[in-house]
Amino acid sequence: MTKGLKWAVDLVLYLCALFFLFPIYWMITGSFKSQSMAIRIPPELFPSSPTTANYTKLFAESEVVRWLLNSVLIAGGATLLTCAVATMAGYAFTKHRFTGQAVLFGLVIVTMMIPRQLGLVPLFTLMRNLHLVNNSWSVILPVLALPFAAFLMKQFSQTVPNELLEAGKIDGCSELSLFARLFVPVVKPGIGALAIFVFSFTWNDYLWQLIMLSDEAKMTINVGISTLVSEFSANYGAQMAAATMGFIPIFVVFIAFQRYFVKGITVGSVKG
Repeated sequence: MTKGLKWAVDLVLYLCALFFLFPIYWMITGSFKSQSMAIRIPPELFPSSPTTANYTKLFAESEVVRWLLNSVLIAGGATLLTCAVATMAGYAFTKHRFTGQAVLFGLVIVTMMIPRQLGLVPLFTLMRNLHLVNNSWSVILPVLALPFAAFLMKQFSQTVPNELLEAGKIDGCSELSLFARLFVPVVKPGIGALAIFVFSFTWNDYLWQLIMLSDEAKMTINVGISTLVSEFSANYGAQMAAATMGFIPIFVVFIAFQRYFVKGITVGSVKG
């Protein structure tokens, strides 16, 4: 690739990045605009008179802090537990041989092809029978069986050399030591990538959270924001402020794990 062509490709990529980032920029800047400035024609690209009145109104007239805390606890708990379960599943699928292994993994692949909406009714019935409706665990537990999580960690676990585990066995390591001290450190990039996927999936799982959580004190930020649409229907700045509050945590998680994310999504693309 010539130098001029490389510059042209970089320019196109930068323009595409700006195009996709513009809605986020508009949301954040809009949260600092008054109502008159938010609906002004032509619109302001940057607020000439920024104000924090939208955030003041949001904190004073809603339970946004509680909703945000609920979302962080639910998404964080689901991420930790799912990463642990999926990592153990990946270890079992790649480093052990047992009857029905291929069939079981095939079922995991098949469940990835089934639309999630088809399982909402039986899953709701299960949660109702377990008396978990309107409980945070009803949102966390279904994520533990996320097929993609087991699939990703199984694929990433294949990169762990069998010789490493064999050397650990020779040194007298127990099964738990092999997993915790040798296997887990090698698959950390995969766990980091999975953490972003699971956190994002749980954070944005609006439909299931809407079905399960009806008590305002137990709502997540996404469900809570939806209840504000009618209340703040004529206040676009307040709506932007609420959306910004819901965006910040997931942005922080992505920044924290992005180096693992890049490694994780490229697993299997390079051999050797």
